[in-house]
This record gives sequence, structure tokens and C-alpha cells, in this order.
Amino acid sequence: MTMSKKANQDVKQLRAIGHKLKPVVTIAGNGVSEAVLAELDRALNDHELIKIKLAVGSRAARSAVGQEICDSTGAEMVQSIGNVMVILRRTAQPDPRLSNLIRPL
Repeated sequence: MTMSKKANQDVKQLRAIGHKLKPVVTIAGNGVSEAVLAELDRALNDHELIKIKLAVGSRAARSAVGQEICDSTGAEMVQSIGNVMVILRRTAQPDPRLSNLIRPL
């Protein structure tokens, strides 16, 4: 399946925005607690696009935790490089002062 040129441009733009962000939360250990999920949900509501640092060990463990985060929060993964991932969940009414997609960084 090939991506359309527009979708490819959108992903490139999201990655560029995500590159400039600082991680909202660092996840260590083997799993995601309810408190971390609550913080991720709040951050996604406020900022839409966030960066997360994963300190969970192997590549397979990072992938599993990343998938768990996306499934639990309803977000989609934009990019995952090493211990860092960028996720996106658009909101219906973004706050222009907080949204990383609207405000200049």
C-alpha cells in the first residue's frame, strides 16, 4: 500500500514538529501505570502531538509498550526512533495556546 503525496507531506511535517519537542513523560520499567496513562491522556488533549521517552530495555519491549500506549490512549504513532517516540491524537477543539500543531515552537 502506498501513501498519497499529501499524507506523506503530513507525516513529514508532524515529524519535523515532533523533532523540536521535549519528552512529556519518561516511561521506565515494564509497563504503563494508570497515572502515566492519565498524564498521557491530559498531554494529548492539550498538545495533540507529544514526544515520549521509553527506558524499558529491548527493542521488542519498547515496541510493546509503544503499542500499549497507542491502544490505551487512542493515539497513533508518528515516529519511533531508538528510545523516543512521537504520538498524535487530534482533538475536536484544540487550544491554540497549547496545541503543538497550531502554535509556533
